[in-house]
Amino acid sequence: MIISIIRTILLYAFVVLAVRLMGKRQISEMQPSELVITLIVSEIAAIPMQNTSQPLLSGIIPVMVLVALEIAASVLMMKSGKFRKMMCGSPIVVIRDGKILQNEMRRLRLTTEDLCVQLRQQDIFSIEDVQYCIVETNGKVSVLEKPQKRTPSADDLKVKIKDNKIETVVVSDGQILDNSLKLCGKNKDDVYKILKSEHTRLKDVFLMTLDALGKYNIVQKEVNV
Repeated sequence: MIISIIRTILLYAFVVLAVRLMGKRQISEMQPSELVITLIVSEIAAIPMQNTSQPLLSGIIPVMVLVALEIAASVLMMKSGKFRKMMCGSPIVVIRDGKILQNEMRRLRLTTEDLCVQLRQQDIFSIEDVQYCIVETNGKVSVLEKPQKRTPSADDLKVKIKDNKIETVVVSDGQILDNSLKLCGKNKDDVYKILKSEHTRLKDVFLMTLDALGKYNIVQKEVNV
């Protein structure tokens, strides 16, 4: 039992490292090759995890090879447009000037119901309002509305908008987050000064946000009765 637990922990740590090496993407944003590699890695890692008679290397070596292949493929895709097109395909326009391109829909095996669902998820309820609708290589849909249907920008209205700096979570459950402090250009001393002015201890803070202008918000931990 102990051996199985240790093997599981080691394989888990190794697979997490392997996925980190392949880059940060959500499942919905993966290219086909990345999704295939991820599925195969999980299957290979499960074999020595379930069967203790299998040596750990029988799971680690294939995973290392797959990760190396994925990294090499990523580099090649950056260097070669032809290779990238072969591995990932190309974006396909399915709506142009309010008209559905039926041949492209058939090519993608995309139903009108699925297309309308994705349009509604972007708050578009009429196909006639769409100037371009493009199915990206990861399966997501990008939409450009017709000019008369787009929300006017500040430039269109000739309005100056105040530059709001990024607000980040700098304290979570009593712990200072160094990376978040860097994002807003602050340091720990700034956090302690704010907490001192609010007569609040760090360990009593559930959530604290802060931006580059010094604007902050503090949520204290609830006291359990």
